[in-house]
Amino acid sequence: MLDLVVRNAKTIDGQKFELGISDGKIVEVAEKIIAEGHRELVLDEDHYLSPGWIDDHVHCYEKMTLYYDYPDEVGVKRGVTTVIDAGTTGAENIGDFCELAGKSKTNVYALLNISKWGIVEQDELADLTKVQQDAVRTAIEEYPDFIVGLKARMSKTVIGSSGIEPLKLAKKFQSEYGELPLMVHVGSAPPELSDIMALMDKGDVLTHCFNGKENGILDRERHQIKAFAWEAYKKGIIFDIGHGTDSFNFDVAKQALSEGMKSSSISSDIYVRNRQNGPVYDLATTMEKLFVVGYSWEEIIKQVTESPAKNFYLKNKGKLAAGYDADITIFTIKKSDKVLTDSNGHTRTAEEEIVPVKTIIGGQIYDN
Repeated sequence: MLDLVVRNAKTIDGQKFELGISDGKIVEVAEKIIAEGHRELVLDEDHYLSPGWIDDHVHCYEKMTLYYDYPDEVGVKRGVTTVIDAGTTGAENIGDFCELAGKSKTNVYALLNISKWGIVEQDELADLTKVQQDAVRTAIEEYPDFIVGLKARMSKTVIGSSGIEPLKLAKKFQSEYGELPLMVHVGSAPPELSDIMALMDKGDVLTHCFNGKENGILDRERHQIKAFAWEAYKKGIIFDIGHGTDSFNFDVAKQALSEGMKSSSISSDIYVRNRQNGPVYDLATTMEKLFVVGYSWEEIIKQVTESPAKNFYLKNKGKLAAGYDADITIFTIKKSDKVLTDSNGHTRTAEEEIVPVKTIIGGQIYDN
């Protein structure tokens, strides 16, 4: 007998099936599962099912004061089964974060900030004595199942007078660990976005890809995507949304889409203040903003499941297949007139709203 059978399931594109789950894993996906479950969940006709949503850019180390939140507040309660904390902590405090994160229902991973204390202050990369290769190496080796990549924040308020050097150091650290992903935060210059992109390689993640700043991807005079941004995109640099308080602009995202440039992954850059006061609120709201821009729900679901799992080598997540973790998001799409606001105060009205109904993590069901 299976632990859980999910019946009357269907994906956003209408494929119908049933799921069998045991020991926290998906063990069977079939049109009809004959075996019974200790527990059976029969979905309503208006419910859809997808692999568990992954938000690959959050800030959820609760002991910080600048950017912080609680994993389950941005995770399981919002239909998100897995979060990746994007560099809140560095080598000196990631151990404590790992211990706290282990108490959450939500799956939690971390990108290690190359500055040893993480984002204790806004300018963590202004003093390069805080960037220590030995400390980075020790942390990665001590927490290999928790640390899934590195994070370097490359914008004016963070780097001080350090220029492009922090990114060079991050790339040096990355080279020591082969396929370890690197996420790079971009914002106001210096450094220039063109210089940042020139140092990044295929598979590196550029977060805040559609920000509305002058140092972003949009040439404001010509109202077209800058040539060097296209070069980076075609090179294979991963464009991640990273909405945040100040880093998503409807017009930039719309212009990029009109030229054929799409994000690879959708993330919220959520923390307690922009969760409670907006404009982020949760990952679902960020997903709705990309739908308003012109992305299909099929594309959007892929960008919060399969894509982030691939980008950060989460090998047992992101798919509905035997052997994968039983992390699942059940949701509905309803008609709406919800007003959405980007980071620059521009609004759009969503005609459809995506609403998480239940979240399954490791085979355990949680109501939303």
